Amino acid sequence: MRTRVLGRTGREVGVVGLGCWQLGGDWGTVGDDTALEVLDAAVGAGVTFLDTADVYGDGRSEKVIGRFLAERPEVAQRVTVATKMGRRANPHEADAYTADAFRAWTDRSRENLGVDTLDLVQLHCPPTAVYSRDDVYDALDALVDEGRVAAYGVSVETVDEALTAIARPNVATVQIILNVFRRKPLEQVLPAAAEAGVGIIARVPLASGLLSGKYDASTQFAADDHRSYNRHGEAFDVGETFSGVPYEVGVEAAREVARHTPQGATTAQLALRWIVDQPGVSVVIPGARTPDQARANAAAEQLSPLDDATLDALRAVYDERIREHVHGRW
Repeated sequence: MRTRVLGRTGREVGVVGLGCWQLGGDWGTVGDDTALEVLDAAVGAGVTFLDTADVYGDGRSEKVIGRFLAERPEVAQRVTVATKMGRRANPHEADAYTADAFRAWTDRSRENLGVDTLDLVQLHCPPTAVYSRDDVYDALDALVDEGRVAAYGVSVETVDEALTAIARPNVATVQIILNVFRRKPLEQVLPAAAEAGVGIIARVPLASGLLSGKYDASTQFAADDHRSYNRHGEAFDVGETFSGVPYEVGVEAAREVARHTPQGATTAQLALRWIVDQPGVSVVIPGARTPDQARANAAAEQLSPLDDATLDALRAVYDERIREHVHGRW
């Protein structure tokens, strides 16, 4: 798999990684054996970047990754693991983001992952005010100086939050929602990140599965799947579920996207390839609940770059179906 430098971390990572939220929870049940098989399939297909968080299954996702890497030390040497912190704060308020909290959260993640130093830790979509606080970045710098983390970044909900973080000299990466249905980061965030040398981690690349082209209006999701309980932002930011697009709208738009899938490819691979082709993207992190999904996602990198006719058609779907639902908010 082709590699790119992950921003200011200096690390080379494959352009298609693996998002590991589903290995912890909120996507229906994924057993331990299946989770390990997914990780094995992804790494076997060339994936070298794993993204998790301390709240995914209350640490279960981190622990599964830690177990996998402990059992495969030869893999651990070539894989970069990014985790996130901050959502454990209850209540989730700006004043919870303190140096002491950072140490406690990263110590827990280090234990879960079985490492002395975290490759990359990201603030996990904190309140907007956090991105502008000098003391927050001083505390993050201290984590690096103390050897708890090798580098730090942020995960954001909005363009303005991303731009605020990119302006900070030691922010290594920005993780942001980017897909065929969420294009606004293309306008300012990706160019600003590229100029600053900040890596871009593209999350929710398949719009919570909408862009797999497999769902219709009658699809039912498990009760413990956020695609059931967070469609209107009941539990966390609605943008994390179907990219904030109303489900019925997204299903119809995804059906149109599917019509432009190249021969021999899947609609999900088309959607992932679109992201890989965007200048400034370091890595895209689709999730996978089965080994076959992990291998298919990784294979998206092998597709030829999308031609102008396909790009124009995808843009038209966004302009005609999606823009009014997402552009202003995000």
